[in-house]
Amino acid sequence: MSATSHRRTTLPRTFFAAALAGAAILTALSPATAAEQTSAGVVKVSNTVDVRCAFLIYKRAGDWYFPAGAAKGTVWLQHGFSRANDHLEDIARRYAAAGFIVFAPTLPSSDTFGCTVSNLGNNTAFLNNVADLFGKAADPNDKLGRSFADAAAKAGRPGLQLPPKFVFSGHSAGGEAVSHVANRLRTQYPTAFARLAGLVLLDPVNSFTGLTMANALNGLNTTSLPMHAISSPPYLANGQASGTRELTTDVHRDFLGVRLSTGSHCDAEGASTDALCAVPNGAPQAANVALLQEFAATWAADDVNGTVTVTHRPGGSRYESLRAAGTIQTLSGS
Repeated sequence: MSATSHRRTTLPRTFFAAALAGAAILTALSPATAAEQTSAGVVKVSNTVDVRCAFLIYKRAGDWYFPAGAAKGTVWLQHGFSRANDHLEDIARRYAAAGFIVFAPTLPSSDTFGCTVSNLGNNTAFLNNVADLFGKAADPNDKLGRSFADAAAKAGRPGLQLPPKFVFSGHSAGGEAVSHVANRLRTQYPTAFARLAGLVLLDPVNSFTGLTMANALNGLNTTSLPMHAISSPPYLANGQASGTRELTTDVHRDFLGVRLSTGSHCDAEGASTDALCAVPNGAPQAANVALLQEFAATWAADDVNGTVTVTHRPGGSRYESLRAAGTIQTLSGS
């Protein structure tokens, strides 16, 4: 286990109060059901997905995004603490425009039974239930399959099959959540894990307590699963880059991703962000948002296709021009 695993940044109580208040408002919103289409041909549908919490079944809001043409894979896109799926709509549409079906659920940030996206005590049992969605994704009659079929019908794509290959992409505490679920697939659902093509972490952050991310990354380090990150510099909002530091300490690979030199923790939310993120953390710059979306979509496509886009890796023309300009810095394992 890494030496960084035991260090956690304590955030001000005012941050928690504002975040939890925002979470209560956000998670109370009712999901829409109508399909929305953009000029890029991406169709968005909102519905619900069943997730077990202790002895209850929660019907969590979920957004599905459908590309205009054939889908190359499925992206699970997970928001972070005090946020909701609407805050990731901008990048969700970018993934969909690149040819992915995108599933973006809203998971609680506070819950009586500990069923939260971030570990506020012990949320691993709940995240194991989230893993069950993907562990049984090949069954059209199981929870994720039912939600997808409903969304596909509303999107005017009845009979469409959920692409078998997945990429997990999580922002902030969502980066820890998708890492845990990926490792849970490795240990409990090996057939589903074989269909997991990669992780794309967006300025990941460790939970306030526990070693969830450290345990997950140490487990995944034993595999060849592609893992990438697009991060901002260390500061209070990302726990002094706690999740990025965990990744680069626990996963021993030459190249893991990039740090945007002038990045904000809100870059992953882009045009979908709001004051709750932007005021304490800094508003995202359009250039950084565009770069994050470009690299995330490129690496996700590489993962499902089994390819390497040389231009977007160290030594490639696009990558090196950005690095020489000081726009990005390389993240690599220790």
